Amino acid sequence: MQPLDVFITGAGRGIGRAVAVASAARGGRIALNYYRDEAAAGEAAELTRQAGAAAVLLLQGDVASGDDVRRMADEIDARWGRLDVVCNNAGYGCPGKLEEITEEAWDRAFAVHVKGAFHVCRATLPLLRKSSCPVIINTGSVAGIRGLPKMIAYGTVKAALIQFTKCLAWELADENIRVNAVCPGIIRTDFHAAMTEEAKQHNLRNRIPLHREGTPEQIAQAVLALVDNDYITGEILVVDGGLTMRIC
Repeated sequence: MQPLDVFITGAGRGIGRAVAVASAARGGRIALNYYRDEAAAGEAAELTRQAGAAAVLLLQGDVASGDDVRRMADEIDARWGRLDVVCNNAGYGCPGKLEEITEEAWDRAFAVHVKGAFHVCRATLPLLRKSSCPVIINTGSVAGIRGLPKMIAYGTVKAALIQFTKCLAWELADENIRVNAVCPGIIRTDFHAAMTEEAKQHNLRNRIPLHREGTPEQIAQAVLALVDNDYITGEILVVDGGLTMRIC
């Protein structure tokens, strides 16, 4: 397969790390963004190198900051001069009911998930225009498709990101820049590791028809499937073991 130059936000762990490793197996150049956990980001970078990346660029920055994002895009431009794939994967866990979640957490959720994707797409668009196969992949969630308990902020921002994906797909189609989203269900990551064992077992028994969690690697496979098929744009690909088809 064709090597790709890829930029992934929130790539220090979980889904972002899995996308980096899977992309590296094709021999391309991979830029990994992280915000705080330098040690985890370093591990992700090393795994990406071991997987076969032609080059690995580690970029610290807060996607909620336009200045940080422009700095990262400028560094990619100076080193590589182009991008084929941009993956907006940076996230912020914000569980809680309406009366529990703070205003600060609500604002941060929008800043990372929605404003962050806005910043990244706008800053990297000139680099994507230099590619023959440009594509943007956003990490949504089943929480943005159907209501989930104690997820009012997270579900709201993921719904906004899904709509952002569809609008941007229309906007960039004439330039042959495709925009899609993958929507994971319950995936074996740190985010879901915080669930109680009782909640996990309830999900597996009653909410997921396949009765198992997904893995970050399965989401990475879905991301690359959306990258490879150049006749898919504006698609919201659900990868959830059947969770969203449950009536109750």
